[in-house]
Amino acid sequence: MRAEALCPSDLPQYGSPPSAEPSVHPSGTPTALPLPSANGDGTAGDGVKITALYAWGPQSGCAGVDYSADFEITNKRTEKATYTVTFGFLPASRAGGDNVRKTVEAVGAGQVVKGTVVLGKGAGNGPVTGVKVIKVRSVPEAEAPSASGTCPDSGMRLYADEGDAAMGLRVVGLHLVNCGTRHVRLNGYPKLALEDEDHHPVDGVRILQGTDQISTGLGGDSGPQLVVLRPGQAAVAGLAWRNTTQAGEPVNAPYVRVWATPTADPVMVVPELDLGTTGKLGVGPWRKDDTFSDPAGAAARP
Repeated sequence: MRAEALCPSDLPQYGSPPSAEPSVHPSGTPTALPLPSANGDGTAGDGVKITALYAWGPQSGCAGVDYSADFEITNKRTEKATYTVTFGFLPASRAGGDNVRKTVEAVGAGQVVKGTVVLGKGAGNGPVTGVKVIKVRSVPEAEAPSASGTCPDSGMRLYADEGDAAMGLRVVGLHLVNCGTRHVRLNGYPKLALEDEDHHPVDGVRILQGTDQISTGLGGDSGPQLVVLRPGQAAVAGLAWRNTTQAGEPVNAPYVRVWATPTADPVMVVPELDLGTTGKLGVGPWRKDDTFSDPAGAAARP
């Protein structure tokens, strides 16, 4: 069989193109690709289902081909939620692949929402022959983190960064931005509550004040100090843990509910805590982030 047999020019066209807005899709002519039987029904946790796979591009050769997948999200929760889904576009070689992350906001309780995810040109592993759901994460819409956009009613944006990992040590930053019009006073540590993949509380993990019991030199081993954030300023607090696994059952807690202050509304972040069997998570105190620059300025404030 020719390797080019998987190019759009060699595949039969059938069905209809995706129904979402044209601006969502790449340019070119869509060719519907069969979903491999090995993909099953395309579902994963939290009710995500892949419904179609398309190639977009010229009708000769494989150069410049984009791929897109249609999907459905069924919110089985009792509250409105924001979903972040990681899709894996599978190459013909069965080795490697390209993952694309898609966020869908404000899916109502019991609601079914349709969407499209696009893999752009330059997929590094050759023609795509399948797609699957790699991971699904959902947070209550009222507790969704935000790094940009309209300032929440609280006047504060809270989010987690992508973190860093080396030799079993994990470090993730919690960022708090004063996007409101009043000063924000911080004096202590963020309050945390851990949840597993099914949003059940994770017990048996000690949340340590300070990160020095996890590792030194992470900037979270000094005691809390008063931090006053003027509008447009930000603070940061570090999470640190190790993924060492010895005797016992490893603990994974994808979700962390964060209270910036004792009276603040909670925000749920997704740092993907892989705590191994250590049973410990270190959290540093809030400290001013002098490197932060608010690109939105007052424009995003209420």
